[in-house]
Amino acid sequence: MKHEWRKHEKDIYVPKAKPEIVNVPPFRFFMIEGKGNPNNEFFSAYIEVLYSLSYAVKMSPKAGIEPKGYFEYAVYPLEGIWDISEDAKDNYSGRIDKESLLFNLMIRQPDFVTEEFAREIIDRTKKKKPHELLDRVKFGVVEDGKCVQMMHIGSYDSEHETFQKMHDFCEDNNLIRASKQHREIYLSAARKVSVDKLKTLLRFRVVSK
Repeated sequence: MKHEWRKHEKDIYVPKAKPEIVNVPPFRFFMIEGKGNPNNEFFSAYIEVLYSLSYAVKMSPKAGIEPKGYFEYAVYPLEGIWDISEDAKDNYSGRIDKESLLFNLMIRQPDFVTEEFAREIIDRTKKKKPHELLDRVKFGVVEDGKCVQMMHIGSYDSEHETFQKMHDFCEDNNLIRASKQHREIYLSAARKVSVDKLKTLLRFRVVSK
């Protein structure tokens, strides 16, 4: 049976329209770091590189390199961990200059993807679809642990409204953010869905007060 993350991992990827606590275990990712305004043209190349690797893994049996433990699955969604530069933090005035944004974009991989197999996929992709960003891709395990998350529906520019609800929830439950970083998981195809219907999972790590 094909593994569908929307059906089989609802607690991780299909949050409610109100804040909730979730414990996120370690997952394996292809990742690439960058800086700048995601509305600029350069940003799409980062996404394309990650998807080229992810689909190379999914289609690996047809390429004759099926890894041990392979199973049919739906490719996981694009995710991003977001922060701002130290200069931006030092001079923060309540409004963020998007040019100061730091991001670590990633796409989760199934547990059968080992570091060795990930390296093979990267090397093969460099030959088939060469791109300079492939040299910056990393493969590793990320564990978010205890988090507060919520579904945001609408423009990315209105995310602050959802974050405020999440912060209020933390206050009511004696929680504080573990850092200024937050994770976004993009559940809608931005080019195919109207802005007011975009679905983005927002999540940040928390600790008890």
